[in-house]
Amino acid sequence: MSNYDYIIIGAGASGLLLAHAMGRNDFFTKKSILLIDKDEKKTNDRTWCFWEQGDGDFDEILYKTWPKIFFAGKKLSQSYKIAPYQYKMVQGIDFYQHYLSTLKKISNITILHEEVISINENKENAIVTTVKNSYESKQVFNSIFSYKNLNPKQKYPVLQQHFLGWFVKTEYPIFNSDEATFMDFSIAQKGNTRFMYVLPFSETEALVEYTLFSEKLLPNQEYETAIKDYLIAKNAGTYTITETEQGSIPMTCYNFNKHNSKHLFHIGMAGGWAKASTGYTFMKTNKNVKALITHLTKGKPISSFSTKSRFWFYDLLLLDILYHNNHLGQSIFESLFQKRKPQAIFKFLDEETSVFEDINLMMAPKPFPFIKALFSRLF
Repeated sequence: MSNYDYIIIGAGASGLLLAHAMGRNDFFTKKSILLIDKDEKKTNDRTWCFWEQGDGDFDEILYKTWPKIFFAGKKLSQSYKIAPYQYKMVQGIDFYQHYLSTLKKISNITILHEEVISINENKENAIVTTVKNSYESKQVFNSIFSYKNLNPKQKYPVLQQHFLGWFVKTEYPIFNSDEATFMDFSIAQKGNTRFMYVLPFSETEALVEYTLFSEKLLPNQEYETAIKDYLIAKNAGTYTITETEQGSIPMTCYNFNKHNSKHLFHIGMAGGWAKASTGYTFMKTNKNVKALITHLTKGKPISSFSTKSRFWFYDLLLLDILYHNNHLGQSIFESLFQKRKPQAIFKFLDEETSVFEDINLMMAPKPFPFIKALFSRLF
């Protein structure tokens, strides 16, 4: 059985970023690191987007940036300049190629393409068993997420941000290539929180995603019909679908730390790193990886690492509302964009605001659902 100082399971965003951060830090130079993923990451299987001020860690691999966003609801249809922020996009394939090629040049990092079938622990180590071999380490970081670990009937509700998207090329120029459609709630809500999310690359090319914040997934045909109807309403003409993407991101304040132990720690979505109120995960993962590296280099036990803050409770209140009254999502987000600047919203979602700024932002929507959710939690 091969032994490593650290094992990272999963070569998604959190796994690759953690391996890369270890590889660049002198503290880990003499440590053996194993990265395991069953997939060789040779397909463009996802898109990551985020807002950011100025230069950032991923500028080298950006596919597109937008200086403006668009929001639409029942009473609001508005374009916003978001400076000093930009809305940025990274394609999965570019991210994988960049980080995997870098990691292959670091001598103390081993990359294996094997499927993990179990993780077990004894007093001294965690044992990771794949279809081919077993590997042992005092510290395993697992990024493989499963909804099976979550119970929606427990203390914390579980919603999903689920979506299906088409990369389309249209007959007519219907897109504004300088403006990403952040949320378009003008579509039928059908008792849920539903919106279109559009990332245009030119006047005739874009990623168009039908997105929901709700408890259950839809049949694929329902997502596809909604995208077709949207393109017809926009007078796209005939169009071709060049790629598709589909996914589901957990939206919950569930205590993921309960699955951690002395030798096993969960990262990424498996560690609860997705922003519970929105599903945005990429930049939060990047921030958490940096904090985790600092924690490890200080010699602190992994069991004491936590990312929980007052924003966790804010997210919990919104999720309580959407879980019990899912149709209120449109009015809540529309009130935010009607009454507050997108820069203030971004800062709040980045969890960088003061308490005064928090209160100011949360006063934008009608307060009663939040007061009701607060009292339900307190009493």
